[in-house]
Amino acid sequence: MKENSYCPLNYTMDLIGTKWKPLVLFHLLKGPLRSGVLQKKVPGISNKMFTQTVMALEKDGLIARKVFPEVPPKVEYYLTERGKSLEEILRSLDIWGLEDAKKIK
Repeated sequence: MKENSYCPLNYTMDLIGTKWKPLVLFHLLKGPLRSGVLQKKVPGISNKMFTQTVMALEKDGLIARKVFPEVPPKVEYYLTERGKSLEEILRSLDIWGLEDAKKIK
């Protein structure tokens, strides 16, 4: 990569810039969640998109999953240290959205 073409914002947006990734990350700020619970916290996400989103976040090292050897299988997702480092950004986006929505109403 050429040094003069590197854009930190572009890099960040590649990691978290889809519609669903910030929502999944935000809901994991309070701690690990089972797969089904996490998916329900993200309204409108399809099973396929949820799977793709958590796989991408896991691949990028922002979340991890723990599989419990139970029947039926239990899977929990949690933020890695790298994912936790996004907390300030995610909380700022949440606050901005709340304040802006109040202004529009």
